[in-house]
Amino acid sequence: MTFIYAFDHPHDLSHAQVTALIGGKGANIAMMVNELGLPVPPGFTISTEACRLYLAEGWPDGLDEEIRQHVARIEEQVGRRLGDPVDPLLVSVRSGAPVSMPGMMDTILNLGLNDATARGMAEVSGDPGFVEACRSRFLDMYRDIVGVAEVPDDPWQQLRAAIEAVFRSWNSDRARSYRAREGIVDDLGTGVTVQAMVFGNRGSGSATGVVFTRNPATGEASLYGDVMFDAQGEDVVAGTHATEPIAVLDERMPELAAELRRYADQLERHNADVCDIEFTIEQGRLWMLQTRIGKRSPQAALRIAVEMAEDPDFPLTRDEAVERVAGYLVDPPKTAGRTAAGAAVLATGLGASPGLVSGEIVTSPDAAVAAADEGRKVILVRRQTSPDDVHGMAKAVGILTTTGGLASHAAVVARGWGIPAVVGASAVRVDGDAVSMGERAFTTGDVITIDGASGRVFAGAVSVGASLVPEAEKLLSWAGELGIDVVKPIEAPAAMSAPDEPTITPDLPTIEDVARTLLVKGFAMPDLLAPAFSTTPQEIEAILNRMAADGLTELIGGMFQLTADGKAFGQEMMSADRQSWGQEQAAAALNALVPFDQRMKDVVTRWQMREFKGTQILNDHTDAAHDASVLEAFDALHREASEWLRSLSAGLARLADYATRLDRAAKLVAGGDHDYLASPRVDSYHSVWFELHEDLIILAGRTREEEAAAGRA
Repeated sequence: MTFIYAFDHPHDLSHAQVTALIGGKGANIAMMVNELGLPVPPGFTISTEACRLYLAEGWPDGLDEEIRQHVARIEEQVGRRLGDPVDPLLVSVRSGAPVSMPGMMDTILNLGLNDATARGMAEVSGDPGFVEACRSRFLDMYRDIVGVAEVPDDPWQQLRAAIEAVFRSWNSDRARSYRAREGIVDDLGTGVTVQAMVFGNRGSGSATGVVFTRNPATGEASLYGDVMFDAQGEDVVAGTHATEPIAVLDERMPELAAELRRYADQLERHNADVCDIEFTIEQGRLWMLQTRIGKRSPQAALRIAVEMAEDPDFPLTRDEAVERVAGYLVDPPKTAGRTAAGAAVLATGLGASPGLVSGEIVTSPDAAVAAADEGRKVILVRRQTSPDDVHGMAKAVGILTTTGGLASHAAVVARGWGIPAVVGASAVRVDGDAVSMGERAFTTGDVITIDGASGRVFAGAVSVGASLVPEAEKLLSWAGELGIDVVKPIEAPAAMSAPDEPTITPDLPTIEDVARTLLVKGFAMPDLLAPAFSTTPQEIEAILNRMAADGLTELIGGMFQLTADGKAFGQEMMSADRQSWGQEQAAAALNALVPFDQRMKDVVTRWQMREFKGTQILNDHTDAAHDASVLEAFDALHREASEWLRSLSAGLARLADYATRLDRAAKLVAGGDHDYLASPRVDSYHSVWFELHEDLIILAGRTREEEAAAGRA
């Protein structure tokens, strides 16, 4: 059986079949080499079948011999040998699943370094500092990913262990959770790409970057991305270093910038779609490392589809354009007009999440769920929100709070869900079902309008004058002409369907575990509880249903909550934890969290919003320098908070679970999946942090209301 395929192997298969055989990364590299002839550092890809065999039976027979044969071929192509103390070959080892799983698995760079090869490389390059930086990165990555304290000197041992680590990463907690959430089957396995290293950190004539062939936020037909000079690729995708816009490459290396644009155009036309490209420039020579179809915003997707289809030289037809974005045409993006002239402003707060919406006042999350289930649009009006309000927030068209700032729970969750919100409207008073704004009194059922951009609140329904974005109108017109039904979104391909019978692992959470977590979270769906226990939504739902049969949980608005008996059960366990740990220790931990919490709020707020011409606007992530500074602050916060949090587990062991979940989210953020910073739709860093904060509040015998009144929540 053949386990390994060189990048230039002539596959007599479709692109989909090659992807299944060696994974998406390997298939796209093979396309760049064989079909487009782009400059790609030589290498090979180990098949997904080898991964599946390894996970089922151990290291496959014959794989070692194939690896040595293919490494020898790389050595011949580049003129350097793995382990050569004079002029060594270094390689990268990367994962590449058949279905894109960004940030889920592992990568090791600069493999092949040891004392002897580092000395030889330093002498050949004439730059010991460059070699030391490469070795430091290699050692850190290797220890973290392979899970060893000492890195072996033998490059062949390094390589085999790295490949095994990538194989194992297919079944890592974060990869399994991602597949469960995305409905990706568990038996695909991952390919492993081994590639000769090229170095973007070899001085000012070197660089590394990631670019999209079109702007993924706006759809503008121009190269969009980041570049770093004298840096390695992980510095860019990790988001922990300051980058520069790709346009800077035109100024510093115009010939290479033109070459990159030419290759980007070739890739986009070959794929008939926007491409995401990783590249490295080593001492004045451009190398293309990998590519994939790029993610883009809904409005960008519509603009891109129209512009590609209208370009007579571009290989995308109108019907293909409509089918590509059919899901977005069910409820197309709109452009908002101005508010009606003369509309009276009742109150003004902070515009926490943009959008102008009208709805009936409700003052409790349960009322929001009930009204929404009847088809009525509601605005949830609260003094402040907490985890107990999440089910109602999810059903409301807008959120209005009387207290809180741009970093409050209401603001962060609303922005994460794209729900318009106004917070800190101090002129609003809430007393049971009664709401007053200035001199005017309202009650539940009365209609108001909130403007999440300006922070203004109006009486009645204020016209927004919204209209479809022009691209949506054009695509809908094409759909009508072509007879394409866009009422229903196109279904996901069968290959990504979840297995009919989920595997139940023996190490399931207990009813006590789930009750304690639900007490902290307030409400949750199975898919958002599952990552807390590194299990599947199906397994969690089975436990929740058993708890429901015992009268401990109930289903409201599609989310599970504890019943009165369930809350009492959870509180008993919290009381036992408080006694075993000591309330004074819990209070001290809560006090120690407060300064970390302020930094966390600042990071999340700056990630979701940024200043533009003196005004806070929703962060569209087009300002690479702003985002890089936020991610750098996040990285520093995580390192310091993790060390502190792990120290608490000596007093209460279960708190270590929070550290594990925060580490997992931080790694996903570092890998480029920025939803895991603050999105309420996943087990994000902010979501886990909020639960930790709530847990410590309960353990300290306090309430969130008391903490908020003291300015600590």
